[in-house]
Amino acid sequence: MSIRKWRRLVLRTLLRALLAVAEPALRALLWPANLWRARRAPEPSRRVVFLVQHAYGQGGTIRTVLNCAGSLADRYDVAVVGLVRTRRTPAFPLPDGVAVSCLDDRVEPPSGLVRKVLSRVPSVLVPRGEASRKHCSLWTDLLLLRFLRSLRGGVLITTRPSLNLAAAAFAPPGVRTIGQEHMNLGRHRADVRARIARRYGRLDTVVTLTPTDLASYERELPQVRELRCIPNAVPPLDGPPADPHAKVVVAAGRLVPQKGFDLLLAAWERAADGRPGWELRVFGAGRLEDALRADIAARGLTGSAFLMGRTAAMGEELARASVYALSSRFEGMPLVLIEAMSKGLAVVAFDCPTGPREVMTDGDDGLLVPAKDVAAFASALGRLMDDADLRIRLGRRAVETVTRYAPSIVADQWAALLDDQPRSSS
Repeated sequence: MSIRKWRRLVLRTLLRALLAVAEPALRALLWPANLWRARRAPEPSRRVVFLVQHAYGQGGTIRTVLNCAGSLADRYDVAVVGLVRTRRTPAFPLPDGVAVSCLDDRVEPPSGLVRKVLSRVPSVLVPRGEASRKHCSLWTDLLLLRFLRSLRGGVLITTRPSLNLAAAAFAPPGVRTIGQEHMNLGRHRADVRARIARRYGRLDTVVTLTPTDLASYERELPQVRELRCIPNAVPPLDGPPADPHAKVVVAAGRLVPQKGFDLLLAAWERAADGRPGWELRVFGAGRLEDALRADIAARGLTGSAFLMGRTAAMGEELARASVYALSSRFEGMPLVLIEAMSKGLAVVAFDCPTGPREVMTDGDDGLLVPAKDVAAFASALGRLMDDADLRIRLGRRAVETVTRYAPSIVADQWAALLDDQPRSSS
């Protein structure tokens, strides 16, 4: 082993030993500071700040937060703050009239000894069961605390459990705190749910995306002061309406286990058999790309199933298809499903928790099949591929269904919440 590698090994060992001793002490030091969030009513203000993990990153949460912030910008003084930044350019267009900033800018290599050292120490604020923990550190903890302490009045809307928990504990008195749930309560790991149960009662409001998740919070967290359900908004997409006669099935999302594209390929193998000319196009990127390419080859689907990569023109790609396939194992609220329906595509979706059942009605504006039932999914795809009239009927009803997710309608729901006098915290 080289001297350089040996030094790194020693440093990592020392840091781990230090953390084992220091982490309990740091938790004891930080968490009791929730006494800072005194029990008094927030002060009225037109200032609204959304706090996200990564304002410049990809993913449904970021896209919907930017959409929401933009739709509120003509009514309030709106800002979006990202905890970290790792990209020079944003993955999604930044909304007009909204100030976007970040706390830990990692575009350039970190400088300064304190930052370098603390950036190697794992976070003590982010629960171990939350996926964002691997992107956080003691350095981001300190930046987050400094940001929260700097707030003076207004509304703070946080967008994932770790940020919701931090706001509940450390937002100063006079700041109205709204914790937004972008997944669903049942998907969080045990240690995350334990902290949610302990800390969410200090938030002024918790907002869910679906009635099903709202019911879960009402049942499991009666200590939460106020619960609301406000769905994600879907701005109009570019491109014409979908072509109901196109022999194209489309799917989109990150290439990760959650999205179930392995299940989709298994279903496509059955559905495509005996139906020549049809194509499956999957848009997105992620860590399972190589595995999915291998699966396509192993199933003999190289002539009908294609991984298309990312696209900045999803509206146009949806318009080239007649069927949308949602194969997710779980969701919060699948934005791309609503986008596909807004284009008039006939949809087949797993009845996964949560979202599809709240958006669509089986047989009326789409086809809903039991979660993870590959055979049923293949059968539903086959029905749509064989019946153009069914595709047209479902697509027309889908367009009518999703009008309730128009940005102006959802913005009115947010405005009703923001303009309400918050419940007393006494």
